[in-house]
Amino acid sequence: MNVYDSARILDAMAALGYEETQEMTEADLMMINTCHIREKASDKVFSELGRMKEIKEARAKTGKQTMIGLAGCVVQALGEEAFAKVKYLDVAVGPQSYHLLPEMVTRFERNHGRQIVADFTSDEKFDTLPSTKARGFSAFLAIQEGCDNFCSYCVVPYTRGCEYSRSAAEILTEARQLVATGAQEIMLLGQNVDCWHGLGLDGVHEWGLARLFEEVAKIDGLKRIRYTTSYPVDITDDVIAAHRDIDKLMPYIHLPIQAGSDAVLKAMNRRYTVDQYLKVVDKLRAARPDIAISSDFIVGFPGETDADFEKTLAVVDEVRYAQSYSFKYSARPGTPASLMRNQIPEAVKVNRLAVLQEKLLANQKAFNESFMGKSLPVLFVEAHDGQVSGYSPYLQNVHVTTKAPLLGQIKNVKITRASASSLSGDVI
Repeated sequence: MNVYDSARILDAMAALGYEETQEMTEADLMMINTCHIREKASDKVFSELGRMKEIKEARAKTGKQTMIGLAGCVVQALGEEAFAKVKYLDVAVGPQSYHLLPEMVTRFERNHGRQIVADFTSDEKFDTLPSTKARGFSAFLAIQEGCDNFCSYCVVPYTRGCEYSRSAAEILTEARQLVATGAQEIMLLGQNVDCWHGLGLDGVHEWGLARLFEEVAKIDGLKRIRYTTSYPVDITDDVIAAHRDIDKLMPYIHLPIQAGSDAVLKAMNRRYTVDQYLKVVDKLRAARPDIAISSDFIVGFPGETDADFEKTLAVVDEVRYAQSYSFKYSARPGTPASLMRNQIPEAVKVNRLAVLQEKLLANQKAFNESFMGKSLPVLFVEAHDGQVSGYSPYLQNVHVTTKAPLLGQIKNVKITRASASSLSGDVI
């Protein structure tokens, strides 16, 4: 979602004549787009702002003015406190307000003082933003924002607001623009993407996600559709059936479980049990037997016992995830979990994470090794030093060594090497 937001910030600033540069020392405006969901991500923001301050001061000595901006969920969480924490910050904008950034920058340039906006106005944002274009052969497209689940550890409802679904007409227009400017693959984004229920093309009746898949799949030139992130019990039977029936919908789903213990899931305020989660997995595999499933895990949640953690390991053994993301529990200010008793010692969290990640990595490696000697269709998106890389239908990173012009093409690759992180092979 933040990659998508960053691209839309670039679109918005282009209206003022701004162009992107890869060298911070050349920038008249330096911005960080932030995430507040884990403590480590937020901490990095302020060290990076310190580096920007040094560049701003160095440019000032040569007579160049520089603005420093902060965008995203950290702004939403801190509000005006962002200016108190960072005295040299000039512009701060929340994730639902970056369509106002050109106006804010203009006001600052005209000596109206430091600018901050952190409102929840998703509909206004998408109505106001200029049209976008693909920045590669794989593109992101936000269809839904916000979350109404209020998991006890999560800041998303407080930083992204309540759930908001864009209309089918808006989404299809943007999707066609992305394809027309080079995108071969589109990933539909939402904090709780399965809850998308936008107005259909008649402007009266709402569609569900499966119906949207059907229409997006009709776009000429689009080769692949992906979507993320799913909430287990919000996945409907027609979305599951879409994995069976729509060829362009890739056989991959990100399905966070967070923990394998019902007691921990209840404390997290997740609205499902382990059994309910596993039944969704069974349905997905019945509809599409080759589907790859990835997940998120949090270890060391307050009150998590050794027995609870063993149950998480048991789920990993049963599901056999193709990929996964795992983290130590990080207390976020303002969330109910941060006030819970029985906080887990850091040393215990570190040990549990190491054990879990070893098992997850073994599963990921086994999944990749299962493709040795087989052929996979790969969409090639990047080239570096004689090596071209892309993604399989299962979101595996695949490399081939060739000088052939493969970018933007889907080619069959015979897999000759597999590791936990990637595959290599030869174009057939």
